[in-house]
Amino acid sequence: MSKLIAPSILAADFGNLQRDIEMVNNSEADWFHIDIMDGVFVPNISFGMPVLKAISKHANKTIDVHLMIVDPDRYIKSFAELGSNILTVHYEACTHLHRTLQAIKTEGMKAGVALNPHTSINVLEDTINDIDLVCIMSVNPGFGGQSFIENTYDKVKQLNDLITRKGASTLIEIDGGVTNKNAKALVNAGADVLVAGSFVFRSENQPNTIKDLKAIANS
Repeated sequence: MSKLIAPSILAADFGNLQRDIEMVNNSEADWFHIDIMDGVFVPNISFGMPVLKAISKHANKTIDVHLMIVDPDRYIKSFAELGSNILTVHYEACTHLHRTLQAIKTEGMKAGVALNPHTSINVLEDTINDIDLVCIMSVNPGFGGQSFIENTYDKVKQLNDLITRKGASTLIEIDGGVTNKNAKALVNAGADVLVAGSFVFRSENQPNTIKDLKAIANS
């Protein structure tokens, strides 16, 4: 399958959110990546449900929601009702990961699991066949614009090996510090989905930046 680009709305201009959503709609991007932060699991607060509702109303592509919150189980049904297509929870925030994954799928969404930079791929050994997407954090979660962590390439390869060994069909997503400089190396290591925030939204020509990133990822 072709490699996917998911602009991170956390880096968009919140004063012109509809404009930026329309830009993504009309670009070669594949998904909207939306970070929900609670100020507890990560030291930052992003937008909540009313903003997601507004985004869903205008977005015409897959909505990929990344929950950086404690006790995500409380909100699974709500995020389904708000139009989320993929719901990703953090391994570190789930006491009963398998149960959480089943709850997400029961609501008709694809189930994702995110791993912080310090968390080993090995923790997914027993659940990988139940996971539709693994989001590898290539920066510490909580803030945009951080530098890419070089160990990410090894983690992607390890995860790719696990998926192959278990016969799973899990997608590998990279979130944090993705640019045109590392996109190809990430894809070569096994990545399927590249989340790009600051690199896209701080560029002068955002549709072109997305187009170029897509071309590099699929070259």
